[in-house]
Amino acid sequence: MLRGLYNWTMSLASSRYALWALAAVSFIESSFFPIPPDVLMIPMIIAAPRRAFLIAGVATVASVLGGLFGYYIGAALFDTVAQPILDFYGKGAYFDEFAVKYNEYGAWAVLIAGVTPFPFKVITIASGATGLSLPVFFFASVVARAFRYFIVATLLWKFGEPIRDFIERRLGLMFILFCVLLIGGFLMVGAF
Repeated sequence: MLRGLYNWTMSLASSRYALWALAAVSFIESSFFPIPPDVLMIPMIIAAPRRAFLIAGVATVASVLGGLFGYYIGAALFDTVAQPILDFYGKGAYFDEFAVKYNEYGAWAVLIAGVTPFPFKVITIASGATGLSLPVFFFASVVARAFRYFIVATLLWKFGEPIRDFIERRLGLMFILFCVLLIGGFLMVGAF
């Protein structure tokens, strides 16, 4: 079964509809879909390395647009769906406190979730629900998603199939380590 799915993905990756499929998966993954676009992006780049940066660009643009849709979901549906549930359990006021704290560090949350394996859709919806500044959200999304997808594209373009295992198994961990070191560096600079 896995071999069949792999073969189907590889054939889609080299079909004329591959970029459209990648755009659709990237869009919906940023707002509600559980499967990341890397599943399609990696075989697409392996099948056509000369198109690596076009593929990364499509994934980035579609992901950011999907993130804006996730932001809308959080902003438009929070009052009608989530707020009554929070109020029922007596947690409505707690969300207001959470929103203030989230917005204080929201750009960091978007950046970190955008490059790590953390589900980006959670952050896009939370950003809309808490009213994170839309320009801050948009800028952080563009930076994070471009960084993630263009790193993957560059590694596959440069090293091809041999780097695939590293990307699929360890790149998320490397991005998490990078974020921890980046935040740690800022905290150390702020301490002095």
